[in-house]
Amino acid sequence: MSKFWSPFVKTLVPYVPGEQPKLSKLVKLNTNENPYGPSPRAIAAMQAEIGDSLRLYPDPNGERLKQAVADYYGVQPAQVFVGNGSDEVLAHAFHGLFQHGKPLLFPDVTYSFYPVYCGLYGIEYETIALDQSFQIEVADYDRPNGGIIFPNPNAPTGRVLGLSAIERLLQANTDSVVLVDEAYIDFGGESAIALVDRYPNLLVTQTLSKSRSLAGLRVGLAVGHPDLIEALERIKNSFNSYPLDRIAIAGAAAAFEDREHFQQTCQQVIASREAVVAAMTALGFEVLPSAANFIFARHPQQDAATLAASLREEGIIVRHFKLPRIDQFLRITIGTPEQNQALLDALSR
Repeated sequence: MSKFWSPFVKTLVPYVPGEQPKLSKLVKLNTNENPYGPSPRAIAAMQAEIGDSLRLYPDPNGERLKQAVADYYGVQPAQVFVGNGSDEVLAHAFHGLFQHGKPLLFPDVTYSFYPVYCGLYGIEYETIALDQSFQIEVADYDRPNGGIIFPNPNAPTGRVLGLSAIERLLQANTDSVVLVDEAYIDFGGESAIALVDRYPNLLVTQTLSKSRSLAGLRVGLAVGHPDLIEALERIKNSFNSYPLDRIAIAGAAAAFEDREHFQQTCQQVIASREAVVAAMTALGFEVLPSAANFIFARHPQQDAATLAASLREEGIIVRHFKLPRIDQFLRITIGTPEQNQALLDALSR
């Protein structure tokens, strides 16, 4: 039936999401979901929204959520954009901000959706190699470009770039947009949202899937100069003018308002991560410094694919990427203490 496809569809190489196995009693450490549940206030807000009002369209602009994000970060609602997960927000940014006839720059080891979006929107790109310690070197991005994008912390490596380095990148790159993709920032980094008022070419994206435990809700956001936000709004209103439903807006806003639950769960994940890093280091693993809710690790005497398969036989699922430079690494999500112990026990065996 492919004769009915538009020609460009044949050339697309779609993103492959992490496996979502249907088996029960698995220790699932492969998709970076938060092991702790959403804010009870968020759940209550969503439950309160379920009723007769669902026959009505939601607020197309998600003003309640934009205000909650603006209040949290100390910015103006006009600096906030919201959408169906950060992947949709990123798609609008690729479509609306990166089509300038020059290559988009991003790391060689990074979020694999970036080249997918380049293929979807016909954007030329160049990958910039991470250094030997899998860190981003901002000086390497000092070249002609139609934009720069990278996750911070980077995925799947987990390494974080400090705000001073991001500022150097912004100061050296004033003629195109720098997009900092902060899906994991709350687990050990400092948000670049603190810089948006000083750099009109900076756009920061975030998701509620990780640190706010709402992966099943699909809510993402961007913060930046109002001119950048207007570009995203124009794309959104030409594509899907009601992206967030009533339940998502209510739950996401309440999640931002419940700072105590957010901070508590982040701290639990961070503490568990440090314990897992120490234990795996003691088992002989090399673990990259991580500021995310996952770790990236390899063992000098053990093949990563074999390790992943052996863990799977024990009911433990981790992520293995068969890609250059990282095919001997495993990306392992931080779970509950019980899940983490099951992982460590299996690795010891």
